[in-house]
Amino acid sequence: MANTYGALKRVRQTERRTEYNRKNRTRLRHQIRAMRRALTAKDAKTAAELLPKTFSIIDRSAKTGAIKKNTAARYKSKLHARVKALAPKHSEWKQKLPFKAILAGDMKAVAASGEKGLLDVMAATHVGNTTDEFAAVVTDWIATAQHPKFKRPYTDLVYQPMLEVLAYLRANGFKTFIVSGGGVEFMRPWVERVYGIPPEQVVGSRAKVKYDVRDGKPVLIRLPAIDLVDDKAGKPVGIQQMIGRRPIAAFGNSDGDFEMLEWTTSGPGPRFGLIVHHTDAEREWAYDRTSHVGRLARGLDEAPKRGWVVVDMKQAWKTIYPPAR
Repeated sequence: MANTYGALKRVRQTERRTEYNRKNRTRLRHQIRAMRRALTAKDAKTAAELLPKTFSIIDRSAKTGAIKKNTAARYKSKLHARVKALAPKHSEWKQKLPFKAILAGDMKAVAASGEKGLLDVMAATHVGNTTDEFAAVVTDWIATAQHPKFKRPYTDLVYQPMLEVLAYLRANGFKTFIVSGGGVEFMRPWVERVYGIPPEQVVGSRAKVKYDVRDGKPVLIRLPAIDLVDDKAGKPVGIQQMIGRRPIAAFGNSDGDFEMLEWTTSGPGPRFGLIVHHTDAEREWAYDRTSHVGRLARGLDEAPKRGWVVVDMKQAWKTIYPPAR
């Protein structure tokens, strides 16, 4: 229990920040849903009116840590890749802004194209993909995309200790899963090759889909609506819906994993919870309590009394990423 002025102050600050982020996430969900409805209906006027406020809420959410900057960067990369993939079918894009700027990688010109330019890009690239079409887009992107800092494919930047733990657990009869706040349809095309975890053992955030028949072929079509946000309290929900069994061990690295760790380790019998603390600014990143990305505060505070292991990345990990292939 907090029993000093400084501790009480930190408790009050944490409570205010948590409530602010909760309200901000709610506003963000409502705003994005409204934006998606306008784009799906091809209502350019409404979408143009919604766009400035939507971007403002997204920016504010990222600054306060309600959403991760990594997520925003990934969406931008995917958007860029989808525009490039569509370019051969649209020769006019070579001379038309903002598509011309995107194809040239000129992000300043993209921003200068204003609301209408951004709306044109969103309308052209965010169409109703089938799940197979979306998987193909992801597969093409992940095959060539590289991290801007490390200049290596994203699939190379997986944690070597994580790969070793997964291999050890499977060798000893355990079944392993990925439970992530990322999009499940984004992860499934490549995680088996990288982590050895098949698609049916991947739990993540997901969009709603519907069954349809196109040209005589049954397909599943992605809808502009969210079915589950697999983060924080959504993680135990996703685990129950997809797996139907409480895990006996869980590993996390931010407060977004707290509820998953709490739910896992509160079950009967032997349980194990582990938090990776990102402390290596030179080889990877260093962030925790004050970070807007992957904030880790509550987990650090409560790990000792809950019996969770906290691994200091800088001190404990001899190798972070596997050797370049």
